[in-house]
Amino acid sequence: MTLKGQIHADMKTAMKAGDKDRLKVVRLMLAAIQQIEVDQRTELDDAAVLGVLNKMVKQRRDSISQFRDGNRDDLADIELGEIDIIENYLPEQMSDDELDAMIEKTISATGAASIRDMGKVMGALKEIAEGRADMAAVGAKVKSILGQN
Repeated sequence: MTLKGQIHADMKTAMKAGDKDRLKVVRLMLAAIQQIEVDQRTELDDAAVLGVLNKMVKQRRDSISQFRDGNRDDLADIELGEIDIIENYLPEQMSDDELDAMIEKTISATGAASIRDMGKVMGALKEIAEGRADMAAVGAKVKSILGQN
């Protein structure tokens, strides 16, 4: 079953169970997926759906920091709950140790020697880590390592 099909099935399950919170988030996910499909006039594959879900998580994390700054912990908690539901559909995130090892391996495999080679390293890392790691954090780590060389 495709990821999109799984989300549809979970929507039906949430409806039958009366789980309003889960149903709300699943409908938001399906709406975001459908919006992109309509805009691009194509059907999204699992990789594209993962991209949409990662974007949704990132948006919620940004909202959480803004809500916390505005002393609205109640709204931040709602966003955290939504992240928990969305992350059920994402692949398991890499640990810091796994990520560091992968970065070192990719740097040596690409022969990167300075910050000028960052694009080459990030291109290779994106294929491996997309959806399993925050690529902004990966970029910061790569930049600090290559900046030291």
